[in-house]
Amino acid sequence: MNFVAGTAGQELRVRYGPGENAGADAPRPSTPPGGGRGGGGGGALNVQGLPLIKPPYGTISAISLDKGEIVWQVAHGDTPDVIRNSVALKGLDIPRTGQTGGVGTLVTKTLVIAGDPQVTTTPEHPRGAMLRAYDKATGKEVGAVYMPAPQSGSPMTYMVNGRQYIIVAISGGPYSGEYLAFALPDTDEHTPGAR
Repeated sequence: MNFVAGTAGQELRVRYGPGENAGADAPRPSTPPGGGRGGGGGGALNVQGLPLIKPPYGTISAISLDKGEIVWQVAHGDTPDVIRNSVALKGLDIPRTGQTGGVGTLVTKTLVIAGDPQVTTTPEHPRGAMLRAYDKATGKEVGAVYMPAPQSGSPMTYMVNGRQYIIVAISGGPYSGEYLAFALPDTDEHTPGAR
């Protein structure tokens, strides 16, 4: 759903809903005056291309509904390339900052699963995003698999012939949307170490 947004004294701008201009044949968005979106958090509020807002830029939090307290919180997603490759930060060890962008989660009995909302390039993976699994009790990342584009829809799970699958919608930039399905390892009760 498109809508109009603006600030007093500035020109009104049309904003677009999720998925708008996200396909491979979509025109590249124009950068508004003032630099446009930063790679981390803070939109156009940046200095030398770095956001003014302190990281983490995106988190997943577990909250105790009984006590109303945060049980654990993790920075979700690798540090954006614009920050990782910044000349101003050269030589500094930047911990994982997480990424801006909302993504849906899949919560199972023991895991919280969510994909990165942005693409990055790291020494561990080529340009793309990761689908991550966190321990539901501690927030520790327990696994991740590569995806060629960021998550664009909430992950879901289903079972066929006793085998569990996780499926997630991905799309963005020059990458047309598609669904990726990942199969979890066989859980044959005769296999040592099976859960």
